[in-house]
Amino acid sequence: MTQYLLSVIEPDGPVPEPEVMARIDRDVTAVDSDMRTSGVWVFSNGLLPPSSATVLRPGDGEVLVTDGPFAEGKEHLGGFSIVDVPDLDAALEWGRRLALATTLPIEVRPFRG
Repeated sequence: MTQYLLSVIEPDGPVPEPEVMARIDRDVTAVDSDMRTSGVWVFSNGLLPPSSATVLRPGDGEVLVTDGPFAEGKEHLGGFSIVDVPDLDAALEWGRRLALATTLPIEVRPFRG
């Protein structure tokens, strides 16, 4: 089995209307439940907005601490799931289901080793 990170790529901007968010929450909860039931779920969670981030940047033997995201962008990491599956095809299938549930792009990436 190989572990894969399924990253939810969220656009900057306003949160969807409450009825849209309710549907997305329901659909994501269903995919998460299916991951757990099938035994592939390792961990998942959503993240607070990029403005809550703190970046630690090493340089010249010191570490500079700055508030906010690493880089300015129109998208950011909004949440993630880690799955333990037999191969990339299985990870892509879970990523496809998560993309449909979140209505957002999902990046599927294996862990090293």
